[in-house]
Amino acid sequence: MADATRDVERFYSTTDVVAKLRRLADALESETPFRIQIAGERIRVPARAEFSIEHERGDGEEEIEFQLKWKLDTTDDDDDEAPVV
Repeated sequence: MADATRDVERFYSTTDVVAKLRRLADALESETPFRIQIAGERIRVPARAEFSIEHERGDGEEEIEFQLKWKLDTTDDDDDEAPVV
């Protein structure tokens, strides 16, 4: 399923978001890979992922997106021990 195109947006409770962000921050700070589950799918984010913050404004609303982006690599499957966030 890793090759399938996917574009989902999932809303979580504040408590769930806080827990995910804390574990994400720990992984970023320690420069380690981690796994995150979004809308039922587990995704492995390698330590080499690039982090960006995007701000959009228009039509009476604003949006901030925290993004992690990386190229797919077959060696990414080596670390199955990364914690799920």
